[in-house]
Amino acid sequence: MKMGEGFAAAHPAAVHCAELIGHSLARGPRPEENAALLSAWRRDLARLLADDLSGLLSGDRLDVAISEPERMSGADALRRIGQVAANSLLRCGVAGETALLSFDLATAIALTDRSFGGDGRITGAVPDTLPRSAALLTEEAATMIACAMTRASYGDMPPPASIGTRGGGGGAGGGDVIVRSESAVRLKPFALDAEALLFTLEIVNRQGCTWRASLAVAADRMGRLLPGAVQRAKTGAAHCAPDPQAAPFAAIPLPLHVVLADFDLSLARLQSLAPGDVIPLAMGRQVPLMVRDTVVGHGTVGTAEDRMAIRLTRIPASVSVQGFAP
Repeated sequence: MKMGEGFAAAHPAAVHCAELIGHSLARGPRPEENAALLSAWRRDLARLLADDLSGLLSGDRLDVAISEPERMSGADALRRIGQVAANSLLRCGVAGETALLSFDLATAIALTDRSFGGDGRITGAVPDTLPRSAALLTEEAATMIACAMTRASYGDMPPPASIGTRGGGGGAGGGDVIVRSESAVRLKPFALDAEALLFTLEIVNRQGCTWRASLAVAADRMGRLLPGAVQRAKTGAAHCAPDPQAAPFAAIPLPLHVVLADFDLSLARLQSLAPGDVIPLAMGRQVPLMVRDTVVGHGTVGTAEDRMAIRLTRIPASVSVQGFAP
């Protein structure tokens, strides 16, 4: 036998395009695996929330249960939540997916009462609008839930240090609240004709109080919240980079505000304020346009068609719309 002779391939080697390989690896688990992954995600999320929410509710020992999801259209999910509720659009998961968290107003007020040491019982007396204290409490709870959802999506993998601590990690890497509204329709969490998954979160303390919240997720995004999404996100990152100008990100409302004046007032003066008092304002030539605490532009104040308006004069070079996309 002559060992020096070369060998020729019987057939040419197959060449697959990168897009085909990337999408194949990143498309997620097979249908038969979804039930087990979803069950693990619900179990882990419930365990994390029982610990995280305890500090918010006067150190209560809590039991949290998360129901099997109900499948329905986006329109039906919004009808189930109702026209008025304490709604938060969450950013969570490895890829920064969006989800809708909703407390009815009675539950939001009961949770606030418990956080201040009350019994947390849900009563029939509900105001027309949510008090400021209840709005802040529900936003803090929603942030904790968004962070816990992100940590649950890591499954058995250790999460980054920024989201590995109890209740920590607010922000794009750990989960946060994008925007709040008492109208879930205004938040546009998913298309009305798209399939949505509606979970019920049940929080119970040892004194017999039960509080419930609704968590709604677009069905086509749920796979990216399940354990194993980390590896799939790394595999498909080059092919699935989110475009902030495309749906669903482009339709998400962002609350902007213009700061006309900023001044200091002593506590004594604040307590003595009464109707009719005049507080002089020194307004600068340039006023900032802001999203939360981030300045996105500067401008001058004037009028347009008999309405107050701001003419943009400068936009910081470091501002990118992608930084505000979920």
